[in-house]
Amino acid sequence: MLFPQENIIREIKDLSGIWKFKIDKKNEGLKMKWFKKPMEDFIFMPVPASYNEITQDIEIRDHIGNVWYEKEFFIPNSWKNSNIILRIDGAANNSIIFINGRKVGEHKGAFLPKDFEISDFVNFENSNRITICINNILDWTTLPPGEIKKYNDDGHPKDFIIQEYYHDFYNYSGIHRKVLIYKIPKTYIEDVLVRTDIKGRNGIISYNITVNGNEFNKVEVKIIDKDRVLKISNKLNDKIIIKDANFWFPGKPYLYDLSIELFMDKKLIDCYKLPIGIRTIKVTDKQFLINGKPFYFKGFGKHEDSEIRGKGYDEVIVIKDFNLLKWIGANSFRTSHYPYAEEILYLADREGIVIIDEVPAVGLNMWNKKEKIFTKRRAGKKLLNHHIQVINDLIKRDKNHPSVVMWSLANEAATYEKGAINYFKKIAEVTRKLDPTRPITIVNSSNPDECKVAQFFDVICFNRYYSWYSDPGHLELIEIQLSRDLLKWYKRFKKPVFLTEFGADTIAGFHYHPPVMFSEEYQIELLKEYFKVLDKFDFVIGEHIWNFADFATKQGLTRVGGNKKGIFTRNRQPKSAAFYIKERWNKLNKFC
Repeated sequence: MLFPQENIIREIKDLSGIWKFKIDKKNEGLKMKWFKKPMEDFIFMPVPASYNEITQDIEIRDHIGNVWYEKEFFIPNSWKNSNIILRIDGAANNSIIFINGRKVGEHKGAFLPKDFEISDFVNFENSNRITICINNILDWTTLPPGEIKKYNDDGHPKDFIIQEYYHDFYNYSGIHRKVLIYKIPKTYIEDVLVRTDIKGRNGIISYNITVNGNEFNKVEVKIIDKDRVLKISNKLNDKIIIKDANFWFPGKPYLYDLSIELFMDKKLIDCYKLPIGIRTIKVTDKQFLINGKPFYFKGFGKHEDSEIRGKGYDEVIVIKDFNLLKWIGANSFRTSHYPYAEEILYLADREGIVIIDEVPAVGLNMWNKKEKIFTKRRAGKKLLNHHIQVINDLIKRDKNHPSVVMWSLANEAATYEKGAINYFKKIAEVTRKLDPTRPITIVNSSNPDECKVAQFFDVICFNRYYSWYSDPGHLELIEIQLSRDLLKWYKRFKKPVFLTEFGADTIAGFHYHPPVMFSEEYQIELLKEYFKVLDKFDFVIGEHIWNFADFATKQGLTRVGGNKKGIFTRNRQPKSAAFYIKERWNKLNKFC
């Protein structure tokens, strides 16, 4: 799965912009075949963006079910006799795509792309119409999961339903990322797998190129350092040694280009250029090594979330976030709790920011031990199969990014349940087979004595909210409670330990001394107590504060306008804690 690229052979049409839009109030559009004719009674909607907060209509914001998008486009005559591909980069949650009234295909999942071959669906003489039906319902076959609950008693009307879900971020819907149409030749470079190694000062680049079609008789592969060609190969699979190589390292990234060209009788028929970083990853019983050197994760859990846009991809927000990461001294973040747009990973490659890449397996916990998750009714075979498919798609997409150093396969699942054993054993086995080069983890909320699955993973990642969700207001308990936790995790599993979430909701501008909950002073004092403990143990490999910035959640008694645990506000202004963290991280020389 190659990211669409424009070059002297390949061309791209970006359909981002203003689309026609309507909600399907009675969820009857498919049955009534709305896709057969141009949309009527529509409003305008930007793409990419979540639709929920674009209008002033609560019925649109809270709609459960299908919505429809439509746009007209042209295909140039020069694209005849080529493969024409439609790419939906991210639409939440499930989508059905039509071109000119004909069904092209379907895609399940909100956070990974899907390509469709549409050469037989488009015409070149007139405009074309793309129609996308998107459904936002979460159930026990989707990730994240959810349940539709119906109420017809206690004063509720008979048709009263709600979308229940168990993760703590808003279930935004819409076309969240770009919709692209691109042209590639009939015989084309379909995929590339790159793996790297280091021997002394030499870098080793192994690659495997997949070509779709056989109308070529020569391949030329070049390793390019800026504008200088270092090596040339005429093989689809090869191992190349770069002497005195520059390595990709956090904060000091170095990228080469892998240039691939296909020829037929000396005529160039396809080409693709892939940036690559030479680096290695290894996990010991106490350390996470990048290029043989201990690495200490400093950063955040994040969200693709901003005001008005919701989860819509926005280059302005992305660049602002990376500037804030560098300003505060962070070297990493986790794509909590789903894969982010691939453009973000390319930027991380160039900026030297380390990524823990996470699948959308969040909400696999009822927070009530009497109600089991890992049963046939909930996290059964259908969900497991979908989970595996998502992992497969994630690794296909992100396998070549040097910034991605670890796969996170779930967040805060009910790992204390007996049924979790076989489920996560299978998940771990599948992931290792798909990518034996990167460590894998699962982010735990269980107690170390209760967790039944950590043995299947390479790094112990866990979340804790002492002095917030437990013993609220008691800062004096953090040191003893967190120290006990860390030691138990390490003694039981003898693996490096990483605190992936900790923090406190903080209202920007609310000050109180001595500190009280929700004040800016309390956030700082809480973080100080956590850092005091993390600095004591040599098996701790990282600290990711929850969260980078405030973000939207569903309405509830514990949320006032969303989750306020951000070190930055939702519009990316620093709270007082940001300056304290900046000072700490710029001085912290514990490892990298």
